[in-house]
Amino acid sequence: MKIEWKCTAFDELSTHELYAILQLRTEVFVMEQDCAYQDLDGCDQVALHVTGRQDAGLLCYARLLPPGLKYQTPSIGRVITAKSVRGKGLGKSLLKQALADCRQQWPDQAVTISAQQHLESFYQELGFITESEPYLEDGISHIQMCWTAE
Repeated sequence: MKIEWKCTAFDELSTHELYAILQLRTEVFVMEQDCAYQDLDGCDQVALHVTGRQDAGLLCYARLLPPGLKYQTPSIGRVITAKSVRGKGLGKSLLKQALADCRQQWPDQAVTISAQQHLESFYQELGFITESEPYLEDGISHIQMCWTAE
């Protein structure tokens, strides 16, 4: 699957790109996961937005936050793949791209995530280490995990 990767600051997103991102986030986090939460949290404006597209359609997305905003280290969040392409390895490709973008933007810094607990082994396969006991975030069990640049 040939994916076009892009890492974009908020002010550089077109209105169509922003709409597609917010639409996918709502489809997955609000509708599919049946989770009512405040998605528009004021962090998008300072984030970098990693998108994976094919034929102009948004297939996957992650948000990169700078150090000091959510954690002391940079963080990756809002990690999603469209339901239609799950199970094809795109999630791992997305995380590898997001980590590469973090390394480029914030060299030699660890990356922290708040991962849904049921995805712990997925993130461990990518080198993340569990750093916390499970906790509830928006009604879903999460764990804090960290990745350290090699």
